[in-house]
Amino acid sequence: MKQTLQPLSGIRVLDFGHTVMGPCCGMILADLGAEVIKVEPTGKGDPTRYLKGFGSGYFGYFSRNKKSVSIDLKSQGGQEIARKLVQSADVLIENFAPGTMDRLGLSKDQALGVNPKLIYTSLKGFMPGPYQERLALDEVVQMMGGLAYMTGPTGQPLRAGTSAVDIAGGMFGVIGILAALRDRDETGKGTVVETALYESLVFLMGQHLCYAAQSDTLIPPMPERVSAWAVYQIFECSDGRPLFVGITTDNHWVRFCQTIGWTDFLENDALKSNGQRIDNKTIVLERFATFFASLNQAEAMMVLEKARVPFAPVQRPEDLFDDPHLAATKGLLRTQLPDGTPTDLPRLPLQIGGAISDSVTDAPPVGADTHAVLKSIGLSSEQIDAALQQNIIQAGGLA
Repeated sequence: MKQTLQPLSGIRVLDFGHTVMGPCCGMILADLGAEVIKVEPTGKGDPTRYLKGFGSGYFGYFSRNKKSVSIDLKSQGGQEIARKLVQSADVLIENFAPGTMDRLGLSKDQALGVNPKLIYTSLKGFMPGPYQERLALDEVVQMMGGLAYMTGPTGQPLRAGTSAVDIAGGMFGVIGILAALRDRDETGKGTVVETALYESLVFLMGQHLCYAAQSDTLIPPMPERVSAWAVYQIFECSDGRPLFVGITTDNHWVRFCQTIGWTDFLENDALKSNGQRIDNKTIVLERFATFFASLNQAEAMMVLEKARVPFAPVQRPEDLFDDPHLAATKGLLRTQLPDGTPTDLPRLPLQIGGAISDSVTDAPPVGADTHAVLKSIGLSSEQIDAALQQNIIQAGGLA
């Protein structure tokens, strides 16, 4: 029987993150069993809660499995409480603009000064260097690092259709934290982990840099690329629904042709290898286009599955809610969003020893855990009540 994945149980994380990169880093640690405490400002809490449009999915997704403590970090009393929290923590995550944590009395040196075993994780726009004081966004670094150029056609740079770099930066933060925790096991000392949006994006672009180093011409954007395979594109089926097909090996080619009885293609010496098929691409693709235009998408998918070649229906995000594979593998977990909407959201895509991360607590209301967490660091009920009366902290409150 599969057990719930909790390898980081007993690790306390202070999540000062906002928007995507910091919260994503904290969510992954929470999904792995860490106690992740989201530190929010008093009043309405994290501004990400109230984003609309494309940003309306940030808070409800990246805040699951976390606790919420609401503190006025601009007040002296709030900063004193924050330092007590730091003393109790194993990991701190922040992705504020440069200099913000210094102004709050929670710089790297200050935090490690009160807790030398702390893993202080700083997620920024740029690593230390000429750009480090610039403000960055996912879209900013996609433009700077060539991803937007590679995604859209020439003259029409286009950002990726998700917060790809923010999420990658959060994941690199997790990698650094896990490595630092392992090092702390050996040395007993904490350290600083740093990563950034721009450098994360550059890492993602490594394959294109390698391509550029070997090419005498400029790299074309993906919509205009010269494919490495003769059959690697979208075809339209008889019902108007698109289907991507990628035949990337000679075995794929043989199985496909055998499945549908294309003996003439199988016996054609000019189509034996992928390179030859590229040289005769017009003939190949005309036959493929005609074939898929004769079948509806469901029929075409049955043929491709039988032939065991890579294929994919072109879907919208909403289609994932009804995906049979995700239903069978518990790829989506039931949760309730802060506005009360029930939905299914992706679980951490990992299995370790057969165990999966399948427990979900919904994104917390602002300050939902303030009382319990502050008691855990030694504050008395009287001290907590006094802080509440002075508006230094907030307990319970808005969802």
